[in-house]
Amino acid sequence: MKPIWIVDDDESIRWVLEKALARENLATQSFSSARDAMAALQNGTPQVLVSDIRMPGASGLELLQTVKAKHPGIPVIIITAFSDLDSAVSAFQGGAFEYLAKPFDVDKAVELIRRALDESLRETDIEQGAAQTPEILGQAPAMQDVFRAIGRLSQSNVTVLITGESGSGKELVARALHKHSPRASQPFVALNTAAIPKDLLESELFGHERGAFTGAQAMRRGRFEQAEGGTLFLDEIGDMPLDLQTRLLRVLSDGHFYRVGGHQSLKANVRVIAATHQNLEHRVREGLFREDLYHRLNVIRLRLPSLRERSEDIPILARYFLTQSARQLGVEAKRLSPQAMQFLSQLEFPGNVRQLENLCNWITVMAPGQTVEIKDLPQDLVEERVHAPQPAQIVAAPASAAGAPAPLAQPELSAGAVSAEAVAGNWISLLETEAAQMLASEQPEVMDILGRQFEAALIKIALKHTHGRKNDAAVRLGIGRNTITRKIQELGIGGAEDD
Repeated sequence: MKPIWIVDDDESIRWVLEKALARENLATQSFSSARDAMAALQNGTPQVLVSDIRMPGASGLELLQTVKAKHPGIPVIIITAFSDLDSAVSAFQGGAFEYLAKPFDVDKAVELIRRALDESLRETDIEQGAAQTPEILGQAPAMQDVFRAIGRLSQSNVTVLITGESGSGKELVARALHKHSPRASQPFVALNTAAIPKDLLESELFGHERGAFTGAQAMRRGRFEQAEGGTLFLDEIGDMPLDLQTRLLRVLSDGHFYRVGGHQSLKANVRVIAATHQNLEHRVREGLFREDLYHRLNVIRLRLPSLRERSEDIPILARYFLTQSARQLGVEAKRLSPQAMQFLSQLEFPGNVRQLENLCNWITVMAPGQTVEIKDLPQDLVEERVHAPQPAQIVAAPASAAGAPAPLAQPELSAGAVSAEAVAGNWISLLETEAAQMLASEQPEVMDILGRQFEAALIKIALKHTHGRKNDAAVRLGIGRNTITRKIQELGIGGAEDD
């Protein structure tokens, strides 16, 4: 570790700080002027710099500007008298870590230097880690298994299926597989199949010829042609329409495809990596996903753990995201207090790594101080942790007077009136009774009617739980953002925000 530099023209202050830091087994180097410290920067740098503001010759603010211009990661603590508060403000604007007001308590000064030292060492660790493997971070055993799998696949062109919850980092893993493959010098092309309307998805994948459909005024190369020689990443593959699944299966089987409206067979030399947050085996059994395509994609499967399964990674990820967010905004990185870090490490994070990254962006912009306490976190996050969810109680709805099937009972939050087992049994029994009545009365399309009512009930209660936020509701339900948007429109559900 590098020494701590102390810059002050007052010999007694230098002596006091040197002795106090020596008791902490921390190395120091002292300078009597800012000019001497600037000259020393030509040959080395400190781990932390502590400098007075008012000194003969160059001031501490000039030294601060020089250090931040050449070495922005070094924390600088400014020593100032009470009458120098205007200078202290200027110091913060110039990027100072903190300031010490004279006269200062030695123990508090050492504590502040310790904090700056910890920040400096964390910055060093993050920068070194970013230089080695910037794409994915994780020390948890589950993530180490993922890293090992990427290493084993580094010389392979085999098709890979990545599974995991939304926001867990599936595209990052796909990019890492490409980066460490023989195709690394060729294109990496990503396509979210759930984000493209069905009518346009075929053209996005395979391209189209001029005049193939209304608006096709020129020939267009699809993603398979754009990824020629490289890797095509198909995200949310579970939402792909069945007819397009058939075309994708042919490409994976013999490597040939046609543009929309085309008659010439094209050869595809592309490695396909697919990802989904859904259970494809269940979708195969439900007839929503082709079994032969599933087996073509499921050559090698990588499962990404959710963030709650790797909670020990939350601190390193939070520090990384806070640093990245601060760099993008050109400000000093915020720091989470030990209590705030412990609080975050105990959260569920249903949105996984993406939710944590968004939270760190919020902290960078909205948190009032450099050190973030629990009270500084978003209020809904704190309330969500304090108020644990209550079990639901099912209330039966009466049959309609006209004899039409009564809608399924809506779940209502009740303060622990029944056990989870009783709740499950009640609603299943109600569903069976309702289905039996509809079948006995020869009601047509029983599956469609009950299915729509069931989906509507789930989406309504999820929107209520997330205060109308569609993205959060989709994450809680385990479905895609586009899926919940489509369902809300199809089912005529109100109360959702356009987020």
